[in-house]
Amino acid sequence: MATPFDERGELDLDGAADLARHLVAAGNEGLVVAGSTGEGSSLSDQEKLDLFSCVAAAVSVPVLAGTSSPDTRHSVELTRRASSTGVAGILATTPAYARPSQSGLRDHLVALAEATDLPVMLYDIPVRTGRKIKAGTTHEIVKRCPNVLALKDASGELVAAGELAYQTRGRLDLYSGDDSLTLAFLALGAVGVVSVAGHWAAPELRRLVDSVVEGDLDTAREMHHRLAPSFEVETSEEYPNPVPTKAALRCLGWPGGECRAPLGRGDAVIEERVGRVIADLRARRG
Repeated sequence: MATPFDERGELDLDGAADLARHLVAAGNEGLVVAGSTGEGSSLSDQEKLDLFSCVAAAVSVPVLAGTSSPDTRHSVELTRRASSTGVAGILATTPAYARPSQSGLRDHLVALAEATDLPVMLYDIPVRTGRKIKAGTTHEIVKRCPNVLALKDASGELVAAGELAYQTRGRLDLYSGDDSLTLAFLALGAVGVVSVAGHWAAPELRRLVDSVVEGDLDTAREMHHRLAPSFEVETSEEYPNPVPTKAALRCLGWPGGECRAPLGRGDAVIEERVGRVIADLRARRG
């Protein structure tokens, strides 16, 4: 979930509650708050805690709190505080910038999991953090921490994801962390997607996932192809996520505002591109 800001760039809690309700009504079955799409790196601890409480109170679906930072001690403390805000779980991301060894990754993620009784979803996104959680490391964490129940995999490494899904079946739920790879991840054993395009394309994503579960691969492929323009526009070198997402929220008339620095403002080009994608999806829905 994107984090709404007002015209001064301040946290918009009323807007966050409204946006959360919009996203659930659109078909999203859970929300991640203060993740990368939520500009978690630009939020203070108090803003995160206020956001966790606000969104958890606004919706009935599970809300996961992004509590990770490059500092393990800081992450542990924020995880402890977040656990009393009403959220349903914790999103534990590999620490960015520090680039620790696999043993360092393990210790960091175990420390976060042990700081809470809530369920934990690991988040592997090497493009943002500089490190991938290797399968053996994930196995160690799962063995040590019974509350680690899921992995959001945004590594793009399908062979490794398929092997991990097989080895941890029944113990660890795999989620695609990349919208464009959702169909492939589902075929390998994933149970869903933690999505960016879910802000404007939740019905299509829901139908894609449901179609795979039902064994209707023709429909799943049709939805994947229909979503291709969304996959293309949701992030790029010129307009990194969540700049396009904020443009989509403005197009939809939902709370959002602009991104904080260093991501900064969108422009007329991305507004027009996102607007075309949303208009096409709406036209196809009939």
